[in-house]
Amino acid sequence: MQEYRKRLKEKKRIVVKIGSSSLIHEETGNMNYQKLERLVRILSDLNNQGKDVILVSSGAIVVGRKAIGLRERPEELAMKQACAAVGQGQLMMTYQKLFAEYNQKAAQILLTKDTMLHAHRRTNARNTFRELLNLGIIPVVNENDTVSTEEIEFGDNDNLAAVVAAIVEADLLILLSDIDGLYTDDPRSNPNARLIPLVTAIDAGIEAMGKDNDTAFGTGGMATKIAAARIATASGADMIIANASQMGIISRIMAGDEVGTLFLSHPDESFHLMDYLEQKNYLGKGAVHHD
Repeated sequence: MQEYRKRLKEKKRIVVKIGSSSLIHEETGNMNYQKLERLVRILSDLNNQGKDVILVSSGAIVVGRKAIGLRERPEELAMKQACAAVGQGQLMMTYQKLFAEYNQKAAQILLTKDTMLHAHRRTNARNTFRELLNLGIIPVVNENDTVSTEEIEFGDNDNLAAVVAAIVEADLLILLSDIDGLYTDDPRSNPNARLIPLVTAIDAGIEAMGKDNDTAFGTGGMATKIAAARIATASGADMIIANASQMGIISRIMAGDEVGTLFLSHPDESFHLMDYLEQKNYLGKGAVHHD
């Protein structure tokens, strides 16, 4: 086992992001309770080991869309927000019930762009996370899609998860997706594409591999994951992209198994989160952050 994988066992504050396509049965669009239960059980066990755990969960729009009876992904903003309004409550109710089965408390945190734009609101968010973690409570984070506009297009929560990791000073971010990790090319169209197990630095060559893809239920492609890796690693957290088809992969990651793609952290004092988000236009045109 390589040394950089062994170090994952010692990580104390872990952010786990799960995408929409990993929460539902692709054939029907209904929630996959078996996968959700396994996810909650593993996160609860990590919490029992004394680790701080934060879950960033997509899925509010997908769950709401199914509840409303829409067959296709909504395109209009108002309909997305309506789906989110229905889905957020149902999704959180499911998480609360599953966590309770393992005697674990969970709390919902809905973030908006304003949380990131204003220094005092980021500080308030950080304090809320800190208190919840001190109480042994697992925060479940999502964007406040019911009132947001730009946030719904933020990148299927990949970048939100990285921002949360930066805010809470996490030392590991795990992005669970429908792909095994970062490949040299799209493995669905190129059988010769190779999985890259380790990225020590995010250079132009790595960024060029971030070809956007799409799924029936998610919106985040590899480009958003590489952008998330830049935020997380510069903020002091290792980051792993791994396949969520088997939730046990979280345990394998924490055991040091060589799965997925590991991006090594390289804390950068010159890296400014707000500047980077504005440069990438994740905060909308003309955004001004107040520090």
